[in-house]
Amino acid sequence: MAALIESMWYHTAIKGKARIVYLLLWPLLWPLSQLFGAISRRKRRQYVDGKKIAYRAPVPVVIVGNITAGGNGKTPVVVWLVEQLLAQGLKPGVVSRGYGGKAPYYPYFVESDTRTDIVGDEPVLIRRRTGVPVAVAPVRSEAVKLLLKHDVDVIITDDGLQHYALERDIELVVIDGQRRFGNQQLLPLGPLRESCQRLNEVDFLICNGGQAQINEAAMYLAPSELINIKTGARCTATSLTSVVAMAGIGHPPRFFATLDALGVKPVVCQPFADHQAFTQQTLLELAQQGQHLVMTEKDAVKCYSFAEDNWWYLPVDAVISEPQASAIIKRIIEVKEKYGSPSA
Repeated sequence: MAALIESMWYHTAIKGKARIVYLLLWPLLWPLSQLFGAISRRKRRQYVDGKKIAYRAPVPVVIVGNITAGGNGKTPVVVWLVEQLLAQGLKPGVVSRGYGGKAPYYPYFVESDTRTDIVGDEPVLIRRRTGVPVAVAPVRSEAVKLLLKHDVDVIITDDGLQHYALERDIELVVIDGQRRFGNQQLLPLGPLRESCQRLNEVDFLICNGGQAQINEAAMYLAPSELINIKTGARCTATSLTSVVAMAGIGHPPRFFATLDALGVKPVVCQPFADHQAFTQQTLLELAQQGQHLVMTEKDAVKCYSFAEDNWWYLPVDAVISEPQASAIIKRIIEVKEKYGSPSA
């Protein structure tokens, strides 16, 4: 069913019995899509009209989000932002909903050894990769308030464009340059969380892969050397033979295409659901189909406690085109200067 929905959203080929199911689903999902749109518009309007009060932090809040369901490359952009702001002498912190985790309480502060089943994979990845304070909570304002106790002067939210209970100063939207907005229908008939008109209101558009439009910053994910999950050893991708590739991200084909571009021809390419938890036994059986198991960094943070010597991950870095990359950082610094010190 998931594959059928994906095909319906992004106009890929639907044949045979799946075509019949598709034709039956369309009229059933259309009214649900209209209802979803009405509810989401009403929810936002309540904050715009002041019927509900959004939390305003004493430091700048930067949203990194999207208007489509699934992975578009937001987390690499968050990591890029953190690294750029650190280089400017700022002290960023990151908040996340913590999707895929179940913490004993909220807000929850993410340590370098926090498990992904508690806070989710993306917060752990960001914490381990950047070392900056990270907090999770379904109510983002609670996570922000916790971070303010850790001497941060800029808040970056990983996702949360539609979380209007938190005031924001700058909005960045990451677009999947290959799939774009699919059939441009709202959930569940299409992939949209909000109408494409929402893009006219955000500060920056970042196109991950594909052909960037005139008002979008071009971005690509640059892979580096493979890193051994267990030992930390590094090697080039092409130095491994008989590779089994796996990806539990929003769009696994993107990872497999990256390996292909590096000259790696896996004997198996195994996609998993986004944020899926892995058992040691499942991955051991998968790894037996080749000599080396290669995964994304987002998958790797779930495997540190039981990784084998021949398990590797491929870190990637967001590379954003100029002059847009500098314009993003400049805007954040300008907003930060208006706020002054958090304690002021």
